[in-house]
Amino acid sequence: MWRAVGRHGGGRATFEAAPNIALVKYWGMRDPERVLPYNSSLSLTLDRMRTRTTVRFDPEREADELMLNGTRIEGPAAHDASRFLDRVRERSGVTSYAQIRTSNNFPTASGLASSASGFAALAGAAAIASGLHLSPRTLSQLARLGSGSASRSIFGGFVEWRAGTRPDGRDCYARPLAGPRHWPSFRDVVVLIDRAPTKKVRSAEAMQSTVRTSPYYFERQREIPGRIARIRRAIARRDARTLFPLIMEECDSFRRVCETTVPSLDYLTASSRAVLAEVRAINDAARRPVAAYTHDAGAHVHVFTLAVEADGVRRRLGRLPGVRRTLELSAGPAAHPI
Repeated sequence: MWRAVGRHGGGRATFEAAPNIALVKYWGMRDPERVLPYNSSLSLTLDRMRTRTTVRFDPEREADELMLNGTRIEGPAAHDASRFLDRVRERSGVTSYAQIRTSNNFPTASGLASSASGFAALAGAAAIASGLHLSPRTLSQLARLGSGSASRSIFGGFVEWRAGTRPDGRDCYARPLAGPRHWPSFRDVVVLIDRAPTKKVRSAEAMQSTVRTSPYYFERQREIPGRIARIRRAIARRDARTLFPLIMEECDSFRRVCETTVPSLDYLTASSRAVLAEVRAINDAARRPVAAYTHDAGAHVHVFTLAVEADGVRRRLGRLPGVRRTLELSAGPAAHPI
């Protein structure tokens, strides 16, 4: 759904992107305006979940409009989308306001990275509709300005977001590490928690509170480069026995900085914590790393395993109180126009 755009607007495009789950978390920005993180991060783009966004620039419009799943959205989310479009308008020279129609086929604002897929899809649709011709790397940098993790959702499979060191952010972008077909047996069992609360504090604000107040934060920063190197090697070798303990180590580290933030950030419910405990029990009973848990800023839990173990892991986790359902996902594709 593409149409050429003139300087004053009128272009239209639709773009689709998938959420990603971070194996190594980004949490805290050294420059919030440019969305430059303190540390690099690694992620897996997921299949089956998607955000589809259409942007239409219209010279007759008097303001931007955001529609999410058929409902007009106002407040902070609409302001963020309009502010992001301002960056696109500045780059492209388009002066028109736009209508944004977006839909998610998964829960929004619940720890399933809807902001990542949302801004990746918005970046792609707005860039095409405004006449910008961007490389995947530059599109990743543009998406980053809406939501840091959106930079990773531009690519499929396993992805690294490089923090960079330049103040202007030119060396801060995501890049693919291994495509969706690199590890065919790799699975993400997404455990959806019943009555998972919507986040009360937005992640961009919460992470900066962590930087200011957590006594563990900069110790974690010293740990991350070595952990990234080990995880990258394990992914390259498709070495689950090495990878799974590292993923849980990283998740526990992330949770520790959240919980030592003042005031404390606790995104998990009792059911979420029961899932973590059950994964440990599965590994203990097998005397080997069968699965690994992680979570972002929300109550839902991602449990990584291999295809041969996935049915058994799902059965055990699905029986836990408070678990609404489980999904078995694989590595997903790069963002793309429709």
